[in-house]
Amino acid sequence: MKILHKAMKQLYYYYDNEADVFYLSQGKPSAHDEVIESDDNVLLRTDAKGKVRGFTILNFSKRQSDKAQPIKLPIVADWVAA
Repeated sequence: MKILHKAMKQLYYYYDNEADVFYLSQGKPSAHDEVIESDDNVLLRTDAKGKVRGFTILNFSKRQSDKAQPIKLPIVADWVAA
C-alpha cells in the first residue's frame, strides 16, 4: 500500500443558532478567501486558486425539518481520518 503524505488541514464546524447558519471550514478562514453563491442557500469559500476551503448553509434547521432530506453540496471530497 502506498501512503501519500501531503499537508492536510483540520476541519472546523460551527452552528449559529440565532442566524440558523451552519459553517464547515478546512483550516481557519482567511480574509483572502472568496465567497461564491451556489444553489439553494449554499455559499462556497474558495482560496486564490479556486480550491474549495469551506461552505456555509443558510437556513440550516429549516432545511432539515422541511423534508428530512439530505442536503446535496456542490462539491466532492475525499475523507481521511486524522
